[in-house]
Amino acid sequence: MQIPGPAPVVVGVNGTAAGLAATRLAAREAMARGHPLRVVHVFTGPGAGSADAPDWAQARHEASEIVAEAVGTATRTVPGVRVEGLVLDGLPVRELLRLSRNAELLVLADDDLASTPRLPVDSVLVQVASRSRRPVFVARGVRPPAGPLMTAVDGSPTSLLALRVAAAEAERRGTALEVLHVVETEARRAAGQLLLDTAVATLPGSWPVRTSLLIGEPAATLVRASRRARMMIVGPRGAGGGTLLGGVAQQLLRRCACPTVFVHGTPAGVTPVAGTVRSAGALMS
Repeated sequence: MQIPGPAPVVVGVNGTAAGLAATRLAAREAMARGHPLRVVHVFTGPGAGSADAPDWAQARHEASEIVAEAVGTATRTVPGVRVEGLVLDGLPVRELLRLSRNAELLVLADDDLASTPRLPVDSVLVQVASRSRRPVFVARGVRPPAGPLMTAVDGSPTSLLALRVAAAEAERRGTALEVLHVVETEARRAAGQLLLDTAVATLPGSWPVRTSLLIGEPAATLVRASRRARMMIVGPRGAGGGTLLGGVAQQLLRRCACPTVFVHGTPAGVTPVAGTVRSAGALMS
């Protein structure tokens, strides 16, 4: 039976330690937001009517145990959290994307992408982080690290949406917000600072914001900055547009040192900040 009421925080699990770490983080997020938690495992196995029916029954039982273990982990981590467990039949990417349409947040483990020489485009995490209609929270580590909540802007509408979400999250959590922009050379410092200041000026409200203009290769620079962050919130692509997941976002998905949220969509009424061009150090493209 599904939990009625507010949209759930959905976490996908697969029986791994990383999946249980994602469950702990998702349980904390659900309780903090006042939303229920939905623990999901997508089961893909031989058809029940096939010659492999005994294998199907065993695999299905194991899938149920995966969910039961994760539900138990959630309730032990955050006593009192409202949680349900589901085993769904189908393809993981398709089912997770379907669930994400009505979710408050979708939480997934990081798939150990940092150990791969290149980003596997067929990875469930890569596909869902690229195509979800709702924010995707990539869980890294068992305990959220200390430090500011960070976001990175390049003036594009997707980065401005991430900025707004980050500001709201920082205020909700009562934590510091640091907004980053990266330029590749010292000669671009003035233009970069103007873009950064203009982006921050679009924020409603009065929550304090610290800005940091960084110089270097965008992906590597943001990965280094993430080592001192509590969380990084970014858009999936930036001023360059084009691909489902931009080049810098791909590197953050693989190598970011802190929990990372990929925010999708374009906020109503938001237009690109003047000066948003690749030569000014676009972040997510």
